[in-house]
Amino acid sequence: MIKDIITNQYFLLALTFGIYQGAKMLQRKTGSILLNPILIAIGLIILFLTTFNIPYETYYESGKMIDFWLKPAVVALGVPLYLQLSQIKKQFLPILASQMMGCIVGIVSVVITARLLGASHAVVVSLASKSVTTPIAMEVTQALGGIPSLTAAIVVITGLIGGVAGFKIMSVGHINNPMAKGLSMGAASHAVGTSVAMERDEFVGAYASLGLTLNGILTALLTPSVVELMT
Repeated sequence: MIKDIITNQYFLLALTFGIYQGAKMLQRKTGSILLNPILIAIGLIILFLTTFNIPYETYYESGKMIDFWLKPAVVALGVPLYLQLSQIKKQFLPILASQMMGCIVGIVSVVITARLLGASHAVVVSLASKSVTTPIAMEVTQALGGIPSLTAAIVVITGLIGGVAGFKIMSVGHINNPMAKGLSMGAASHAVGTSVAMERDEFVGAYASLGLTLNGILTALLTPSVVELMT
């Protein structure tokens, strides 16, 4: 009876939302950047599934409902971007140049680090597109002969690190320009960083959306060439 309840897809869906909302309330109350709602939700869901021996496939059936809304949610990030369109047009060339530089540095740094640590070619190419959204990253990895499942995991970890520490690192580096903050968060930690930026400030969130979009396009275009030159 209890097993039927806890494996019900609607129960698992409600549990996921409940844990996430509870984690958000906890973070607001404590103000700690370490209490990232996504990080806490992932940890507690994993603990729940392993404790009650619930297969991931069972949880994924309820997760499909959340996954369905991720695509329109990403599209909705374009709304604040549209509201800042006139400002973006005036600075498009500097923005594009900074995003291209950030994209190349991101790819080169992770490839060099992975090779120095003795990673295989498959692992290296799987890490190269770590800073873009999962669908783009997995397509790039597949085209390069990497391991898409590893890429998906690395993308999540990258987003979480950026969401937790991104603004703190920029604060230490005395980066105070809202546009620079937004572009950095979107480019370095994709949708997770963008959502964190959106929660802080709509203006910063708009530029994070732009960083997310441009970095996704540039990564898809440049990763194969950069990786080929370096491996």
